[in-house]
Order: sequence, then structure tokens, then C-alpha cells
Amino acid sequence: IQLVESGGGLVQPGGSLRLSCAPSGPTFSSYAMAWFRQAPGKEREFVAGISWSGDDSYYPNSRKGRFTISRNKDQVYLQMNSLTPEDTALYYCAASPSCYSGRCAPFPSSYDSWGQGTQVTVSS
Repeated sequence: IQLVESGGGLVQPGGSLRLSCAPSGPTFSSYAMAWFRQAPGKEREFVAGISWSGDDSYYPNSRKGRFTISRNKDQVYLQMNSLTPEDTALYYCAASPSCYSGRCAPFPSSYDSWGQGTQVTVSS
């Protein structure tokens, strides 16, 4: 499936942003989805994941409480609150037809479709 992210931009420290990911394709509802991010000079890191049903969501411990992933029949969202300059990165949406648990969610290799990314910059 093809993925298109939107919603990035420049925000002040402490602010919030909501990212959106619009998949195309009839089988979106059967895919597990996730958000990753990559800052310059750093590896791509897992931000949040959600099961195909939306019943289960996964977060690294460092981001629990600040970021929330959700989905409906059309899109996947990432609500980001209390942003800091360390959250500055290119944020990617990813889709997996076969990742059914939190064990595989954090690994980029679990996903076979990726968007082009949306830039988030946190700065005063």
C-alpha cells in the first residue's frame, strides 16, 4: 500500500502536533501501522505502533504518555504533546501485513510499506 504523511511543521517547545497518515489500497484495515522517526545523523527509531484492529497500541517507554497513536477506517494519527527539541525529526508512517504483536512492532524490518515522511521541528 502507499502511505502519505501530513501534519508536520514548526512548533515551539511544549507545543503539540497531530500527524496524519493516509494509506491507499483496499487492504489497509488488515495492516498493523506504526510511526517511526529519524533525526539527522541518527538511526530510525520506533515512535508508536497500533494493531490492525486498533485495539492494541505500543510505545517505547520513553514516550509513553506524550504520544498517542490512533486509527480509523481511513487514516492513522499520531498525537504528540509536550514536544521538546529532541523530538525534531522526519516522521515516517509504516505498514505491516504480518506484525500481530508488540514484539515485532518496534523493528523497521517488520514493515514493508513506508511513506516519504513529514518534518517536525521543535524550536523557539
